Amino acid sequence: MKIAILGTGAYGMALASIFYENNNKVVMWTNSEEGKELLCRERKSDKIDFDIPDDIVITTKMKDLVEDANIIVIAVPTKFVRDVSLELKEYYKNEQVICIASKGIEQNSCEFLYDIVKSNIKTDKIVVISGGTFAIDIVKRNPVGLAAATRSSMALDLVTETMQNDYVKLRPTKDVIGVEICGAIKNVIAIASGMLDGMGYSQSTSAMFITESLHDIKSLIKALGGNPKTILSFAGFADLLLTCTSYKSRNYTLGKMIGEKRSSKEINDYKEKTTIEGLYTLEAISKLLKNKKIKMPIINLVYDIVIKGKDAESLNKFLIEKD
Repeated sequence: MKIAILGTGAYGMALASIFYENNNKVVMWTNSEEGKELLCRERKSDKIDFDIPDDIVITTKMKDLVEDANIIVIAVPTKFVRDVSLELKEYYKNEQVICIASKGIEQNSCEFLYDIVKSNIKTDKIVVISGGTFAIDIVKRNPVGLAAATRSSMALDLVTETMQNDYVKLRPTKDVIGVEICGAIKNVIAIASGMLDGMGYSQSTSAMFITESLHDIKSLIKALGGNPKTILSFAGFADLLLTCTSYKSRNYTLGKMIGEKRSSKEINDYKEKTTIEGLYTLEAISKLLKNKKIKMPIINLVYDIVIKGKDAESLNKFLIEKD
């Protein structure tokens, strides 16, 4: 099988390692000619400790990437998904399966990524993969679990055939919206979790916070037409737990810096040098909740702390007084 991966970041590289391990032909795309030349010359990613096999092709030409591909994986930051899918539309063939590995909500439209891709490329052969998996753990072949959400049995079979092995497990679901909500919002919740750690609160407080967040996300899934049980999937509880408790999480790290009252310069430097999807999603989810007239006070509070500079200590009072 030929697997075309859009994106050469840490997670794109991790997915490439899976497909390559499973004896697929892997081609990767970046929009940076300089980045392509560096990766081809060094055969090593600067985003993750991964030695790129010589027969993984890296290109800046979308047409070459997509031609004859069985699966096209989208693994670019959320804000680029629309533009990338519009370019992809020019070369996409109806029999090709699209696998969305990016997580988030577009700021301007408040649309989830499945809907963005489907609006640009008229196909039902789309699978959304999401779960508690850090890129480095995948590269090291640690056992990991991913939810695979799709309405196409053909697409599910193909993605399962090319991805699943003795350290990667896929669990299928038809709840695309529930999986996307979990994958997007957990990054925002992780920022708040990092704040609690940065302020010195105990693991008991973190457990309380994560439990409250689970209930809120479950209610949000139901309100937006998804299956509330998805909160207990790899995309839900597993991803939330991982992202909210690990120093490997960039969202958690940002929150911890805020909780520790690091200087504005240090925090801004971190934001500028690091892709923090929770920041982008925070703006989008806040707007979505307002548009849909859905109440989720934790999101409003995180927005006030991160964007408006409210004291992070207000999280403590919020947890005790929350209904």
